[in-house]
Amino acid sequence: MSRIPPLSRLSLLAAALALSACGQKEETPSPAATPEVAQTSVCGKVTVANMNWQSAEVLAHIDNIILSKGYGCEVELVPGDTMPTLTAMMEKGQPDVAPEAWINAVRQPLDAAVKEGKLHYAAKSLADGGVEGWWIPKYLADAHPDIKTIDDALKHPELFPSAENKRKGAVHNCPSGWNCQLTTGNAFKAWDAADKGFLLVDTGSAAGLDGSIAKAYERKQGWLGYYWAPTSILGKYEMVKLDAGVPHDKEAWEACNAKAECDNPKKSDWARAEVFTVLTDRFQKAGGPAVDYLNKRSWSNDTVNGLLAWMSDQQATGADGAAHFLKTQPEIWGAWVTPEVAEKVKSAL
Repeated sequence: MSRIPPLSRLSLLAAALALSACGQKEETPSPAATPEVAQTSVCGKVTVANMNWQSAEVLAHIDNIILSKGYGCEVELVPGDTMPTLTAMMEKGQPDVAPEAWINAVRQPLDAAVKEGKLHYAAKSLADGGVEGWWIPKYLADAHPDIKTIDDALKHPELFPSAENKRKGAVHNCPSGWNCQLTTGNAFKAWDAADKGFLLVDTGSAAGLDGSIAKAYERKQGWLGYYWAPTSILGKYEMVKLDAGVPHDKEAWEACNAKAECDNPKKSDWARAEVFTVLTDRFQKAGGPAVDYLNKRSWSNDTVNGLLAWMSDQQATGADGAAHFLKTQPEIWGAWVTPEVAEKVKSAL
């Protein structure tokens, strides 16, 4: 329900006529108006959610630069997170843009809002989607081309020796307290990894998990465990995701595999997360050519992994990462915009 106080029908009609006249005055440029001025009047002000993880943060800053410098928008970055941002967009129509919305957890209400015309899906932010599963280093995959699946890897505990017990293989778990710790533990049981000579290793934290991969790479040792993309660590260390050998079983996942008390988990691949840019109806209608950009702006996990790795090495902010990407990879982002807009962005950089 609108928070604007109700008006009489006469007041509404008067307000509509006033807004119409005002809109005509602003949207019709004078003969001397430059293309930039005309474009500003089309795009206007836009609020963009600066969500609180690295890939979403850098994407928000990329949008900030391209929308402001390329399309003349007046951009305001506002703090965001998945649930609060999408809920605010559904209920209040603000912010205008969620650059990297992981929608699996809120698919039902979000689809309903799109059907009602309140919100709109633009491009897939991540063309590959968010990816989870068990991974091994590429050098090990190259040396053992027979290892393609989780089942294949579990035939060779000797290739993934545990630091605690060299006679056992190791499967590295997700950080403590994360939901993926439960799903990885249940996958370990579903694949009967213990009976095949493996131990489930508690990595303790995200830093501990990343450190175990870095250590294995430095020593060219075997490593097997849970990870996800896009992330900076996969930009630094080339890893190969193992095929689960079975599709995602949503029913088994919800009934048992994703729960702490799961006595009989089933083999199931992890669901591929759908990641979209989401727009409010207001901006969909008012954004003009800027909306075309957001309908095209999509990049691969490999591209994001590499950029996040650079940001981690440089201790760079989202703004730093955005500027670096736009300066060094015009062949990617140039496909999202017209040549004229690309030249404006390059000139601004």
